[in-house]
Amino acid sequence: MSDLNIKHIAFLTPGNYPDENPAAGFERTLELFSAGEKLGYDSAWVRQRHLERAVSSAATFLAAATQRTQRIGLGAAVIQMGYENPFRLAEDLATVDILSNGRLNVGLSAGEPNHGALLGERFFDTDPDLVDFSHARVARLRRNLAGEWLGDEDTTVESAAGKVRPRVSPYAPGLTDRLWYGGGSRRSIEWAGRNGFNLLIGNITTGEGTDDHREAQLNQIALFREHWAEARAPRIAVGRVIVPTDSADAATRQRYREFAEGRRARTLAPLGERRVLFLPDLVGPAEQIVEQLHADPVLAQVSELRLELPYDLPFENYQQILEDFIVRIAPELGWIAASASSPSLPSGLPRGAEV
Repeated sequence: MSDLNIKHIAFLTPGNYPDENPAAGFERTLELFSAGEKLGYDSAWVRQRHLERAVSSAATFLAAATQRTQRIGLGAAVIQMGYENPFRLAEDLATVDILSNGRLNVGLSAGEPNHGALLGERFFDTDPDLVDFSHARVARLRRNLAGEWLGDEDTTVESAAGKVRPRVSPYAPGLTDRLWYGGGSRRSIEWAGRNGFNLLIGNITTGEGTDDHREAQLNQIALFREHWAEARAPRIAVGRVIVPTDSADAATRQRYREFAEGRRARTLAPLGERRVLFLPDLVGPAEQIVEQLHADPVLAQVSELRLELPYDLPFENYQQILEDFIVRIAPELGWIAASASSPSLPSGLPRGAEV
């Protein structure tokens, strides 16, 4: 077993909701963020998805989360910049960061919008071939968040509130240091390092020079560190789908096993022209999961782990997974709760004991 030194534990939720009642789904996801904070998680992240029964506007959702939490970091993973205007998104993200007192983390990716062809004129204002969907679009967002003044020293903007020197506002100091890039290829990871974006990697990656998922990610981490260009230390967070079953009832355990089995085929060989690689989901007793995580060489290279939750589970299942993980697994990875009121097992049960 390798020695792990995980200092930051996060979770990522899809924020799904029933088509006929999105408000209930959003409320449950907000409750999950509050539950994660009480359990001692360091940050809670929401996926941003489009044309699905899921959170389509991470900034809007996280603005609500700022009012339901006090300590826990808030994150979006990932915002596809192909759907976004770098100026307007910067205003929204800066507003959320101010509301959260500097707790926002923003995961980003470049590339054309996945559903651009389907959206057509509902989305595009011009010929899509004329739009720059490259990494430069992500860089524009960062520049808009950097607090640079617009125009020269004499440039001002006037309104009923008075005359001001213009910049993208509000300005959120420190937010540019909490921008992340969701990397899955050597090219994107090298770009992230050169341009000062922290690195998010997860259960899915691209096979380049190897068909071994973990070897690919070890190579990516080394490449990222090699090209890191900032004075501050880089942050690298690894995501894994982890479903402990210890305190689940028999029916729920069976559902979890069926979930993992239904996704096993995709892990057996690279998929598609890009040779996409998937890791198996970690489903089972905490003791077994701890062994698997200690055997993962990628985790030995980082200090931040992101627990990726499955889609479309009820709140009670998510809460059980979060509780079992933070109580039974996280301390075995070197993690220590930042709060004095750290989570604990029921009275009389040692860590790792069965319930």
